[in-house]
Amino acid sequence: MEENCIFCKIANHEIPTDLVYEDDTVAAFKDLNPVAPVHILIVPKEHKLNLSQYKEQDEKLLGHMLVTAAHIARELGLEESGYRVITNAGPDAGQSVMHTHFHLLGGRKLSFDKQ
Repeated sequence: MEENCIFCKIANHEIPTDLVYEDDTVAAFKDLNPVAPVHILIVPKEHKLNLSQYKEQDEKLLGHMLVTAAHIARELGLEESGYRVITNAGPDAGQSVMHTHFHLLGGRKLSFDKQ
């Protein structure tokens, strides 16, 4: 756990949140600033800054995070209409919390930013 990391504190139940899923390795909760009707953050309980810090030995955890995203999407009824799973690595990619996390977005037609 990183002392000042908000996602570490949420995953360790130091800050209350609206958890939608939790197990021994990941926690998933609603984003406080959603960009879609469904906006869930899936975070590993282990602190790493972003995807760039992961190695081959982390494949199981990363796969588990994606399977968790698919499970949550099914539970929320997004399977038929579709959903998006995104991760940002670094400030230029839009990462604002320096703890690896996946965004699960859905509940409306999503477009791509063409910048």
